[in-house]
Amino acid sequence: MAKKQFKAESKRLLELMINSIYTHKEIFLRELISNASDAMDKLYYKSMTENLGLTRSSFEVNITTDKEARTLTIIDNGIGMTKDELEKHLGVIAKSGTLDFRGELDQAANSEGENSDAQTTPDDLSVIGQFGVGFYSAFMVADKVSVKTKAYGCDEAFEWTSTGADGYSIDNCELTEAGDFGTIITLHIKENTEDERYDEFLEQYRIKSLISKYSDYIRYPIKMEMNSQKLKEGTGDGDDNPPEYEETKEVQTLNSMIPIWKKTKSELSDEDYNEFYKEKFMDFNPEGVHAIIHDKTEGAATYSALMFIPKKAPFDYYTKEYEKGLQLYSSGVMIMEKCNDLLPDHFSFVKGLVDSEDLSLNISREMLQHDRQLKVMAKSIDRSIRSELKKMLNNERDKYTEFWEAFGTQLKFGVYNGFGQNSDVLKDLLLFYSSSEKKLVTLLEYVERTKESQDAIYFAAGDNIGQIDSLPQVEGLKDKGFEILYLTDNVDEFCLQMLGGYGKVDDEVKPFKSVQSADVDIADESEKEEIKKANEESKELLAAMKDALNAGDNSRVADIKISKRLKSHPVCLTSSGVLSTQMEKVLSQMPTDNNAKADKVLEINRNHAIFDKLQFLYDNDKDKLSTYAEVLYNQALLIEGIPIENPSEFARKMCELMV
Repeated sequence: MAKKQFKAESKRLLELMINSIYTHKEIFLRELISNASDAMDKLYYKSMTENLGLTRSSFEVNITTDKEARTLTIIDNGIGMTKDELEKHLGVIAKSGTLDFRGELDQAANSEGENSDAQTTPDDLSVIGQFGVGFYSAFMVADKVSVKTKAYGCDEAFEWTSTGADGYSIDNCELTEAGDFGTIITLHIKENTEDERYDEFLEQYRIKSLISKYSDYIRYPIKMEMNSQKLKEGTGDGDDNPPEYEETKEVQTLNSMIPIWKKTKSELSDEDYNEFYKEKFMDFNPEGVHAIIHDKTEGAATYSALMFIPKKAPFDYYTKEYEKGLQLYSSGVMIMEKCNDLLPDHFSFVKGLVDSEDLSLNISREMLQHDRQLKVMAKSIDRSIRSELKKMLNNERDKYTEFWEAFGTQLKFGVYNGFGQNSDVLKDLLLFYSSSEKKLVTLLEYVERTKESQDAIYFAAGDNIGQIDSLPQVEGLKDKGFEILYLTDNVDEFCLQMLGGYGKVDDEVKPFKSVQSADVDIADESEKEEIKKANEESKELLAAMKDALNAGDNSRVADIKISKRLKSHPVCLTSSGVLSTQMEKVLSQMPTDNNAKADKVLEINRNHAIFDKLQFLYDNDKDKLSTYAEVLYNQALLIEGIPIENPSEFARKMCELMV
């Protein structure tokens, strides 16, 4: 038969698709196998409605390769196509036979109305081939494609042949390889180029790996004759008879067919889950995972999800190279390796997959055409993960603590990120070290222990627990019996600042307050009057010290004052305003031009011997008073874990005071 031309718009679409629509050439095999699965679904459904005697076990896909002829062949015994259907579905690009089939099913269901005896679509029948253009992905790897097909119940077979955009021909043929009905697609693989190696699509193990990656859960067996080696009979039974191996060929089923997430929880053991996780996500931690989330949801979004919370973070987790996301399947066919829209950043450590039949995909099936379903699924997945973590927190505290040590920073970042939009849903999952409990506690546990007179949740920030516990500011609060949360992560203080406060349900929200803040006031009325009087009496001394520290271009302290919070320490450094000294330290480590500075306040202990010395120097040696002010300020910086500007000058002045 003479060659026919594609319609003009189809020709342009084919050229575009071959060259740019698909991200990876390997996708073609997924598309062709999905089409074969669709064809078998249609005939299976026809058999159920018309009692044809065909069962699900009657169907299979067979794949063969011929390196010499450079052909890859895919054979299915599905419903096949008539000549008119070949013309209709392969002569006009973007015509979807599967979509038409789904429409016919829906129309039939609607017309049957309330007829309870009517045959409806079986629950396990779903079609993935929403776009006929998937077939044309074959031209990314083939310079010629042949489709031999014979429709079920028809006497004639036909062959559709095309070399791409130039057009196609349809002729009569024989279908001996497939039997009485079905389809044979033969791809003549392109020759290698400098940039592309097409030979890989003729390699058995490459084909096997692609089926495992994209089509492992197609409901019908995908078979292929594989080369293998086996021990030659009569060898390998002693030192004088070493083993010899011979090449054999055997037909193997390359796909597992039944997704583990389609099974019920009662059918699976922890070992089943863990083995699947290790093989699927290449995480071979012998301790397994923290938690397994196996959900099936119906309603606004219908999907199955199988997710895992790992024991440890991947080595690149806190780098720009780490890519979050769940594998996305549509009816058992993998669409995306990592769909990051399904996971919020604060749960980016979760690994797993989601399988849905409700997705609207673009023509390459590589992107979602509409994001409404995805957003609904993402919200549901977020709730499932939070619920699992809350259950672990309440029922398996040791396990949750272990999880927190691995991924707690990410949850705290989630509170801070996005202007705190997730703070309400994450705050009950947070843990911080308690000065009184000597372990990690929740915010709820803290507020349940607060004193009746306590109007704030106190915290202190530093490099580590030991350093924070020895801070001068902490000493006074601990002496009065207040519990303090110790913050050791860079994000901690930003996280609490974004939260603002915390309270039990229907209870007063208590604000977070840093003990390193200048406005912390735990003194009683008599103590307040005493401090006020002391500052008034010493205002000239304090002003002189402030002038010494801020002399020249320096502007190191916003204020110097006498403090009642200090016990055994002579001085401490606090801050006024939103930015604390610890936040300044974190921001200064970032690779930006951010020169944000905290308003530092140097507080002095009037009951320490150093105060009497300062008063003496103010009256007798103001130059030396300046040296003392400098030394005390640098000491306060070191206590806070903040580097001093000139260590050698600090050491010189210390020696000067010692002689």
